[in-house]
Amino acid sequence: MNRHVLSLVLGRVIIALITLLIVSFTVFAATEMLPGDVAQILLGQAATPEAVAGLRAAMHLNDPAILRFVRWLAGLATGNLGISYANNMPIAELIGARLGNSLKLAAATTLFSVPIALTLGITAAMLRGSLYDRIVTVISIGVISVPEFMVATSAVLIFAVYLKWLPALAFANEIHSFSQMLRVFAMPVITLSFVISAQMIRMTRAAVIETLNTPYVEMALLKGASRPRMVLKHALPNALGPIVNAVALSLSYLLGGVIIVETIFNYPGIAKLMVDAVATRDLPLIQTCAMIFCLVYLLLITIADIIAIMSNPRLR
Repeated sequence: MNRHVLSLVLGRVIIALITLLIVSFTVFAATEMLPGDVAQILLGQAATPEAVAGLRAAMHLNDPAILRFVRWLAGLATGNLGISYANNMPIAELIGARLGNSLKLAAATTLFSVPIALTLGITAAMLRGSLYDRIVTVISIGVISVPEFMVATSAVLIFAVYLKWLPALAFANEIHSFSQMLRVFAMPVITLSFVISAQMIRMTRAAVIETLNTPYVEMALLKGASRPRMVLKHALPNALGPIVNAVALSLSYLLGGVIIVETIFNYPGIAKLMVDAVATRDLPLIQTCAMIFCLVYLLLITIADIIAIMSNPRLR
């Protein structure tokens, strides 16, 4: 790796860290502006003003906001995520119990959607202008236009209510066999795949077509090289950066779709935990879950940028 490439990679990492700091401040400020008094919510409407004031003092809610932000940020940096207001448990334990379920759902969705999307995107680019390309393009545009909650609701109505093939709720803790795993993950994975596959197909197709339009590829085709050979041997390696960016951006859309999917299917993941925390105004838990989502998003985008830099032949 030459010095120029190394400086670009370090620059991307520094930008990601600065962005994460700005996001942390935004998340803290947004949760602080939520309506209602945490102490009053925890104690109930029948609580006396003295009890509410005592709880606010014990929870340090009367401290200046900037002091609480610095204290919270230092806790995140050291792994001390704090205590959940509603559950009176360490937030690390609550998230640890749900993180595995969310990772399983994300992994299953990635393994199912990415190969299909890349195959359809690359083959559509190879057969640009054909009936197959038009069909893939029309279906992709149609899928992008459908919101996640509609896909999830339709899946429940069709496969759970009418056909009775799959359970309406995803009980991830009750998986004891491969068939049970397929039944539990089928509808959440299908719904999330709709969210990310269509966008990935379109971005992959555009990246490969752009590479195929370069002069050296057109010259090779004029000399008699077959289109599949040119795509697989020459175009794909040079389109690796844009394709990785397409995959990373599409997978980042999972973060929004996961919240809807986990809520509709009652899937016990981090997104469902965050929704429940919003209902109980559990600020530390909301902030930690939001930071996890932001961190995953920034990590995906940063990795994609680094791969795009390192795979760029002009920079190498």
